[in-house]
Amino acid sequence: MALSLGLCPSVLAHKSSDAYVQLKRLDTGLSLRLDVALRDLDMPLDLDANGDARITAGEVKAAWPAIESYALARLSLEGCSLSVTNRGLERRTDGAYAVLWMESSCKPQAAPAIRYTLLREIDPTHRGLLKLEWGEQPLVLKVLDPNRPDDLAAAVAQAAPGEAAHVSGGGPTTTRTAKEGTGGVSSATEMPRAAPVPSFLGEGIHHIITGYDHVLFLMCLLLPSVMRRTPSGWQPVDGVAQAVMPVVGIVTAFTVAHSITLALAALKWVSLPPSFIEPAIAVTIVLAALDNLLPIFRGRRVLVTFLFGLIHGFGFAGVLSELDLPTTQFAWALLRFNVGLELGQLSIVVVAAGGLYLLRRRHRYPAWAIRGGSFAAIVVGVLWFIERTADVSLLGWQ
Repeated sequence: MALSLGLCPSVLAHKSSDAYVQLKRLDTGLSLRLDVALRDLDMPLDLDANGDARITAGEVKAAWPAIESYALARLSLEGCSLSVTNRGLERRTDGAYAVLWMESSCKPQAAPAIRYTLLREIDPTHRGLLKLEWGEQPLVLKVLDPNRPDDLAAAVAQAAPGEAAHVSGGGPTTTRTAKEGTGGVSSATEMPRAAPVPSFLGEGIHHIITGYDHVLFLMCLLLPSVMRRTPSGWQPVDGVAQAVMPVVGIVTAFTVAHSITLALAALKWVSLPPSFIEPAIAVTIVLAALDNLLPIFRGRRVLVTFLFGLIHGFGFAGVLSELDLPTTQFAWALLRFNVGLELGQLSIVVVAAGGLYLLRRRHRYPAWAIRGGSFAAIVVGVLWFIERTADVSLLGWQ
């Protein structure tokens, strides 16, 4: 391998933990490709052997046997034995990925059940994104939850309505920087269709609920929504309507904005690197919290929320953009994913805003909730900004 620079800082952005699984039927059996971020593999395998917060090509080379053993123990096909035929590294916008090419000589008529438990013991938020190509049958997408391996085994050949399009070829869009070995060529065998199973809608819900920086940003916006600024300080609103209107404006602005940039980024019409987006998201948290302490936005909170929402939309885009799907398939997956984001966001807003409304008349609400919560958010936002610009770990979670 000719990668002399550090491949993967130990802390990289807020991007949720996703691996990519591609399963194809070959004339000689089955072909499976697994892409896993080095930052994720570092948790169970301690790839950063010298503890310098960077994973080098030499450290990855020494760890290949451990990476292969770890993957084979946690990714299996029912009735088929897998063996690694190739391995390599690929650099993407969110860091370096380890890639394993595997094959099996078995020739099932239907797609075999997959058991996927990668990172289950370490990261409960991890998901595998399966792209199944079975000859001339419609392409199938599936979200693999390591915490529910039995569900995955039972539903691997199921696809939600509209979540299928004829295969146009290709895997995740990346730039290869190192590779060992050679690959295979796909062929056609029929796969029976099964009942629909939700996938990307649920993944959208999961993505925002586990996106702590997005949640913290929303909380900064919601904290003062049940209060009104007066010359004498914060005063509680009198009724539900006065609290609901600011929340509706904020949520609508954020939703429209991040939906726009989510689509633009996922379609690869607009591209901004995570090295810019992730620190920028941290800055939006700091500014939103600061506005709760000092009215820096001067009543333009909805407009500012829209502008900040554009930034957050780029943070949602990575899940789908790596799959390199046919246009129709991609559009449907994107729609479901975004609907999931909005449902997850709505659940957060309803619970948080309802709780804050009930607490608004507490004498210490302005001091504890608005000022205390905003100061805490500023501290976390600053630490995240440092982590995301200096590649250091201060909080241990992002």
